[in-house]
Amino acid sequence: MKIFLTYLNNYKVPVALWILFGLINIFIGYLYQVPFERSLLWLAVCGFIGIAAAGFHFYNYYSRHKSLTFHQKQTHMEVQQLPLPGNLIESDYQDLLEKLSAAHSQLENTKAENEQEILDYFTMWVHQIKIPISALHLILQDEDSEVTEEMKEQLFKIDQYVELILQYVRLGSTSTDYHFQKVDLDTMIRESLKKYASVFIRKKLPVRYDKIDKRIVTDSKWLSFVLEQILSNALKYTNEGSISIYLDENAVVIEDTGIGIRPEDIPRVAESNFTGFTGREHKSASGIGLHLSKQILAKLGHQIKIESEPKKGTKVFIVFDDKQMTTE
Repeated sequence: MKIFLTYLNNYKVPVALWILFGLINIFIGYLYQVPFERSLLWLAVCGFIGIAAAGFHFYNYYSRHKSLTFHQKQTHMEVQQLPLPGNLIESDYQDLLEKLSAAHSQLENTKAENEQEILDYFTMWVHQIKIPISALHLILQDEDSEVTEEMKEQLFKIDQYVELILQYVRLGSTSTDYHFQKVDLDTMIRESLKKYASVFIRKKLPVRYDKIDKRIVTDSKWLSFVLEQILSNALKYTNEGSISIYLDENAVVIEDTGIGIRPEDIPRVAESNFTGFTGREHKSASGIGLHLSKQILAKLGHQIKIESEPKKGTKVFIVFDDKQMTTE
């Protein structure tokens, strides 16, 4: 009914003219004393023909509307797939759409090329910068002074920031692919802990971890990056107490006894560039780590949940779907 009323509204001028001409015919017949029955017969014949023509026209109108509505729901569509234009104006609109579609395709291609160029540049830059970083690690390897240990820690942070920018660029690239397979959670967690072992030792923080006998369907490279980012945050904001890693139902929990997060900041901690009160107190905080982690987990089909109390610590949950997790 709504489509029919819309149709009448679109063609109200022809309908009004048809009624007007009928009234004019009756008026002229009255002036020339034409029998009223003849005028009514003329109106009846014209009305029948007009209604039949309008019905056929409405059927075409309705069919084209349904066809266009169907195409609107398609994720990808070419202009050539649209219904054939019914008049010159519709033909002009389709020509305009073709030009706009061609311009949009050109912009998409240019964007993809620019993204690939940026990714290639940062990938090359990261690999080049890692050479002097590795060389510095080797130079400092045999040194034992306190200053050298501090230099090693700062060098480790530089290495992490370099890796962070590379993952940031890769995540935003349209060419990024994901390789899903069954991954051993215990192996992945132990590798992350091993990577941060020197930081645990330097800060004299114990880690409490019991083996997790679970396998998860995921991309190991990206999930490892998320684990390392959450572990890095826990180490950054914890100066005493301990860090615990354990399984809670279908979630891996990384719990620390650090400074915690204010309740009003928790809903926004994974937003881009949001640092909250903690970030304002610690000027080195950028907020990008958790933001990237949330985006990556969403692409992997996982979730992140945070519970925290100021001055008591933080729990970060990496939540997996039941179908993704299996027992060894």
